[in-house]
Amino acid sequence: MVAIAPLREPFAGVERIAVLRGGGLGDLLFALPAVEALAAAYPEAEITLLGTPAHRVLLAGVESPVAHVEILPVAQGVRDGEGEDSQVIEDFTERMRARRFDLAAQLHGGGRYSNPFLRRLGARHTIGSRTPDAVELERTIPYVYYQHEMLRGLEIVGLAGAPATRLEPLLHVDPERRDRLAAALPAGGPLVLIHPGATDRRRRWPSASFAEVARALLADGARVLVVGDASDVPAAEEIVDAAPGTLSWAGAVELPDLAPLLSLADLVLGNDSGPRHLAAAVGAPTVGIFWVGNAINAAPLGRQRHRVQLSWTTRCPVCGRDATQVGWTAPRCEHETTFVADVRVEAVLEDVRAVLAATR
Repeated sequence: MVAIAPLREPFAGVERIAVLRGGGLGDLLFALPAVEALAAAYPEAEITLLGTPAHRVLLAGVESPVAHVEILPVAQGVRDGEGEDSQVIEDFTERMRARRFDLAAQLHGGGRYSNPFLRRLGARHTIGSRTPDAVELERTIPYVYYQHEMLRGLEIVGLAGAPATRLEPLLHVDPERRDRLAAALPAGGPLVLIHPGATDRRRRWPSASFAEVARALLADGARVLVVGDASDVPAAEEIVDAAPGTLSWAGAVELPDLAPLLSLADLVLGNDSGPRHLAAAVGAPTVGIFWVGNAINAAPLGRQRHRVQLSWTTRCPVCGRDATQVGWTAPRCEHETTFVADVRVEAVLEDVRAVLAATR
């Protein structure tokens, strides 16, 4: 066991723990090492995740220390979406207060919105991170934007006396789902899955670049399969058209099947996105394409099974605004032009081949 910072004294009498973490799949995965640390430090406690519908679906199909997932209401700075309703938020708050949490952990950003939300739950003890303009919790660490999200979460739970049991998430998938998906795949060489999407369009490597890598891998004898949700179908079609022999299951794989499918891959190539992070968590080697700022927050920690290709672009390619402060002290511009187009195909392909050779 290790600690990211000096551990505080554990709280006494903790039987019910709430963990606040909204966002996407990657956000949940980054929080899991902290959740596991809490579970180890408080083995008799029941842990409830305050998260999203996607979190509930994913955790239903894997082993985890989370006993319950409560779906957050749409609320500014806590869960994005349309139709924020103050009565729905109040009903959720009252329902959570009735759970009588002993400890509530805020793992959802700097706390401007999430700290007041957490305090309304009425937990006996509260921990989290805090920007200077956020309300206090019982114990906090300073929120500094450029910190790896997994390490930030572990530093936060250290405030409750919980040392790390692992630094990165590890998920075990349903073997029956895995076997069913394996039977549907064509036989052949090493299986490389490509995920060309990312919620933030600035993180997307061009489809033409993915296609160049796919063509080279097909020539090497690999099986290449593009995956993603419905929003990734156009990119998948571009890759398939430009790299004949590539298959696409984009838009055809339901979320409960995503983790088992990723676990079958000999390698997953993708952008900085939830599926790439999920692939690593289920044991697949990965090559990821990251903007340098995002790599500080979200890149894999090791380099034997995972490689990272970085774009060092620091200003918007359209307006020139400095992007290194976005999300911290400056508003982002309105442009969604990719920041990672300058990552070289040759460098990515070299990493893919090297990782395949080392891990198969």
